[in-house]
Amino acid sequence: MQKNVIKTSGAPAAIGPYSQGIAAVGGTMIFISGQLPADPETGAFAAGGIGGMTRRCLENIRAILEASGASLSNVVKTTVFLTSMDDFAEMNRVYSEFFPAEPPARSTIAVAALPKGAPIEIEAIAVL
Repeated sequence: MQKNVIKTSGAPAAIGPYSQGIAAVGGTMIFISGQLPADPETGAFAAGGIGGMTRRCLENIRAILEASGASLSNVVKTTVFLTSMDDFAEMNRVYSEFFPAEPPARSTIAVAALPKGAPIEIEAIAVL
C-alpha cells in the first residue's frame, strides 16, 4: 500500500507528530486528522461560538480535501468530538450547511477535553 501525505496552508499545520491528511489505498481513500476550529493564518479559534467553530473545522477539512483533489462530496464518514453535548444542536445546524444532501455517516462523541482547550474537533474519511 502506498500512502501520500496531504499538506496545505489552507488549514492549520499539525501541532504534533501527525499529518493533516493521508491519501491511501492507491489514492482512493483520504483520512483527515481531527481539525480544531483554528484559523490557518493566525492559529486563533474562530469567533461566533460553537457555530463559528464548527464552520471553521469544516472549512479546514474542505481545504485539506481540495489539496488532495477531493471535495466535501467525497466524505463518507465524520467523527465530531464535543466537550459539551449542550452544543450539539448548534453544531448540527452548521454541519448541515456543509452536507445539505446525502450527508456522510457520522458519530458525535462527548469528550472531557480536546487539544488547546477547543470545544470541538472534527475528523473525516473520504473516498474518491
